[in-house]
Amino acid sequence: MPDKWQSSVKAMKAVQVAFDMDEKIQLSIRKEALEAGLSPSDQIRDILGLPINKRPKRPRLTVSLAPDDYQVLAKKYGLKAEQQLEIKRKLMDELINHVNDQDA
Repeated sequence: MPDKWQSSVKAMKAVQVAFDMDEKIQLSIRKEALEAGLSPSDQIRDILGLPINKRPKRPRLTVSLAPDDYQVLAKKYGLKAEQQLEIKRKLMDELINHVNDQDA
């Protein structure tokens, strides 16, 4: 195994555990995580008394977009579906405006 992958060995051995819980419980844990500035996964680790990676994470929101989504968004913004960077800029503007309108 290449030296540059050695630090990933531990992570590769980790197993993700999914919890099917009541929606109220999930919402509560997600709210706690948001208020604490943690991911839901880190919040669960904190509740369970497990160590949390304290490195600051770049806060970001994500959404998965399929090729069909780009077609819809391109039409909405008057762009071509191949203009993904410009579509991303328009999405960011729309999200910012949405939040600003909510705050107004």
